[in-house]
Amino acid sequence: MTTVEGSTDTTDDIDEIPMIVSVDDHVVEPPHVWETWLPAKFRDRGPKIERRGVGAMKHIGGGAYEQEFDPAGKEADCWVFEDLVYIHKRHVAAVGYSRDEMTMTPMTYDEMRPGCYDPKARVEDMLMNHVDVSLCFPSFPRFCGQAFTEAKDRELGEACIYAYNDWMVEEWCGGSDGHLEPLCIVPLWDADLAAAEIRRNAARGVHAVAFSEVPYHLGLPSIHSGFWDPFFQACEETDTVICMHIGSSSRMPATSPDAPTAVAASLSFNNSMASLSDYLFSGVLVRFPNLKLAYSEGQIGWLPYMLERVDDVWSEHRAWGGVADLIPEPPSSYYYRQVFGCFFRDQHGLNSLDVIGEDNVTFESDYPHTDSTWPHTKEVAEKMMAHLTPEVRYKILRGNAIRMLSLDIT
Repeated sequence: MTTVEGSTDTTDDIDEIPMIVSVDDHVVEPPHVWETWLPAKFRDRGPKIERRGVGAMKHIGGGAYEQEFDPAGKEADCWVFEDLVYIHKRHVAAVGYSRDEMTMTPMTYDEMRPGCYDPKARVEDMLMNHVDVSLCFPSFPRFCGQAFTEAKDRELGEACIYAYNDWMVEEWCGGSDGHLEPLCIVPLWDADLAAAEIRRNAARGVHAVAFSEVPYHLGLPSIHSGFWDPFFQACEETDTVICMHIGSSSRMPATSPDAPTAVAASLSFNNSMASLSDYLFSGVLVRFPNLKLAYSEGQIGWLPYMLERVDDVWSEHRAWGGVADLIPEPPSSYYYRQVFGCFFRDQHGLNSLDVIGEDNVTFESDYPHTDSTWPHTKEVAEKMMAHLTPEVRYKILRGNAIRMLSLDIT
């Protein structure tokens, strides 16, 4: 892999920070993905882009929307797959717009910054943003590919997953000189198929998979059921980190249906917190001691209390809590051994680094979403991390991600 050196300029109050490995960005899939990469027998039924007029649209959580179409409405490019219509929206492809322009507005590819969907343009945007390597989650298939798990035609859904992964590895990442790191998706309805796809992709250098933070919310077996053990085993054996993005359970915490979307956005870390508790008490990390978990876009400020609480519950309540024989050590010990948090702006979390663990934290730019720090990611990192030593900054901005993703970087 070819790496890019950081610039030589320095600031008065901080040493030059290393080039960043961003563990959570997003790709807006270009229109040709499934028409190019699906086997011929599936192409007529695969996802396709149509331009439609859009009327009303409301976010209801986890990448799901209530939407109405109106020929006289604003035009948008939409993915159409079986009964699903996914509208491209400005707050998802937000880079290049001002904060007040990052609205829930339908949009076409013509209105997006090319870095959203074009790998060459993406790498250019990364390098101008002091980002060396980027791991990108899906958009249309949703954050763990659950759109294809929900397909009525399972054979077609499976083929769409394999086509996505082939495009991700060979086209999105293949010509990037190592700047774009592949993130695969798997058939979530069958743990053996998922394990086989992990191994297929690991054989060509993929060491990250998108997974649901709470699969039970998708109508799938819970992580306590034993159903996922073949998948976990394949991930452990291939050194594949399980990346769980907020919203990958197709729901977001909210207080009421009429609460502003800002309420759900403020509470989004709840999914990561619930998922971490689930794993720490599941026995999964005991049975698979080399398995790695990553919580993407969940922030890190909630971790100190969560780690304190699970240890207290284990200490005081394990007999009646059902984990006395399941979890032999304090739950936090498995976190420090196997779990990575991720953030983009979280000063409180950084101030609690002594509890969270400097080896358990990674950084992201969240390109091209509204939370993205692009094109000022370097400045954001410098300001937040000015109080940290160069060694700790290196771990957070680069070193931990290199280890987490098994990157071949010297």
